[in-house]
Amino acid sequence: MAEVRAGDELPPFTRVTGLDNWNRYAAVNDEFVPIHMDDEAGRQAGYPTAFGMGNLQLAYLHNLVRDWLGDDGVIVSLSCQFRAANTRGMTVTARGVVTAVRETEGRRLADLEIWTEDGEGRKLAPGSATVELPAAGR
Repeated sequence: MAEVRAGDELPPFTRVTGLDNWNRYAAVNDEFVPIHMDDEAGRQAGYPTAFGMGNLQLAYLHNLVRDWLGDDGVIVSLSCQFRAANTRGMTVTARGVVTAVRETEGRRLADLEIWTEDGEGRKLAPGSATVELPAAGR
């Protein structure tokens, strides 16, 4: 991993959401809820279609950070707020930027601002993460 600095952007992680993604996620998490599987149930809940699980957006953020950090780094914390749903066919992109790099008790930590956004750049799930960066040379 190259030297990490405040302002560095993480490479984006993108998915087009829909029943294929949601069904796999539901199978693993036993979350076959009608609003996530049936367009009519989604409309009754006030959305144009069925919509994805909030925690699937959290998983996209986790993938974003893990892909950037690599296997030798440690995700210390990661959280987000669910502000908007991802509906069927929506392109969801997880993005992030390093906000600070610091040394604490011999550990090199980076703080991140992370979020998912729709195809028009509207934030769906803003959040933050702290990671322990891999030791130099790894």
